[in-house]
Amino acid sequence: MAVTNIAKTATKSDNDFVFNPKSELDKDAFMKLFLKQLQMQDPTDPMDTDKMLEQTAYLGTMEMNQNMQKTLDTLSKSISSSEQMSAISAIGKMADTGERYLNVTDDDKSKSFDLYFGNDITSGNVLIKDKLGNIVKSFPLEAHTKGVINFEWDLTDNNGKRVPSNTYEITAEYTTPEGKKENTALGAYPIESIRFDDGKAYAKLGSGYVPFDKIKEIYEWQN
Repeated sequence: MAVTNIAKTATKSDNDFVFNPKSELDKDAFMKLFLKQLQMQDPTDPMDTDKMLEQTAYLGTMEMNQNMQKTLDTLSKSISSSEQMSAISAIGKMADTGERYLNVTDDDKSKSFDLYFGNDITSGNVLIKDKLGNIVKSFPLEAHTKGVINFEWDLTDNNGKRVPSNTYEITAEYTTPEGKKENTALGAYPIESIRFDDGKAYAKLGSGYVPFDKIKEIYEWQN
């Protein structure tokens, strides 16, 4: 009795073939069918040796593919778990997104931004510069404890005029109670927490969450 490969079937309608996904056999189903064919074969017309070898080879390929898929699934879960643990272990460390510039458009009425100060502040200034490095606006800093401080900019320069639509660099220079000079910049904050959304990690930086893959550098904060 001749035996042919059985993996997928299709029904034909005119010139179109319609695929039936349920017709695909897994390894166990194929093995049962193969053994049944051996039991039902005609003793006077046994299965051709080449066909038998072809069927067993196909069975081996199916098993190998299934084992490989299981290995890949396990590896994927392991990598995902490792990435999540790496993200969680970054809590408390400093993260730098490299985003030093604030984008101002014609439609903006004001801009809000966060700066992180790693030490207590005695005095200082927030500096807003244009692309050429010219200071267009400065905010005086009053005494304040260390941490994230939010600022609101009305988009005027030091002369009270509205600044042109452009990108502006945000930095700050300040003095600590010990008289030490320090500086900070937009985009550098401690990682306060990690949130997972659909398997993707987001880090709490300042007043918002940033995708973990947008962080350029993570480092230990040193006073």
